[in-house]
Amino acid sequence: MARKTGSHSNITGPLVRSAAIRLFARYGYAAVSMRQIAAEVGVQAGALYLYTPDKQTLLFDLMREHLENLLDAWAAEDKPQAPLARLEHFCRFHIPYHLDRPDSVFIAYMELRNLEPENFREIERLRRRYEDELGQILQAGHDSGVFKVPDNRLATMAIIAMLTGVNTWYQEGGRLTRERITRIYWNMVRRAVGA
Repeated sequence: MARKTGSHSNITGPLVRSAAIRLFARYGYAAVSMRQIAAEVGVQAGALYLYTPDKQTLLFDLMREHLENLLDAWAAEDKPQAPLARLEHFCRFHIPYHLDRPDSVFIAYMELRNLEPENFREIERLRRRYEDELGQILQAGHDSGVFKVPDNRLATMAIIAMLTGVNTWYQEGGRLTRERITRIYWNMVRRAVGA
């Protein structure tokens, strides 16, 4: 099918991804059709296949892009070396980064069940890379006697779940500012690792 008059791949492609993120986050992957995404963008359904081979690939690409961007952003951070300072830095990075991307975060966590096995393995690999960043901080803190963590992997998963959980209830302009929330969460994490 021909591209809609006036559309350009460098404009329409991002619009397709943006519409898919909004719709998947609002209604769930299974409930959203390619036709709905096309209508949201303002193109014919067949035109979507110029930008993605199918809905599964679109979901996978959105999740992969989110996780790769997260890993790149963390890698670009100027991180302190001391484990306690590095853990605080991780907390202060994680919360605002995720609050700025609520729909992508929701999809990355809630739509794993809809990935085909090969896609699931790749997304899990990327997630594990990010989790391992925190795990290494906790291990360094444990090894140096700064943290008391009886199970590194469990602590890693618990901390990430707690920090990411802010996305489920936070509303801009609410009672607590982002900075206040981040400070409170950092203090809870610090106590959770016995520091």
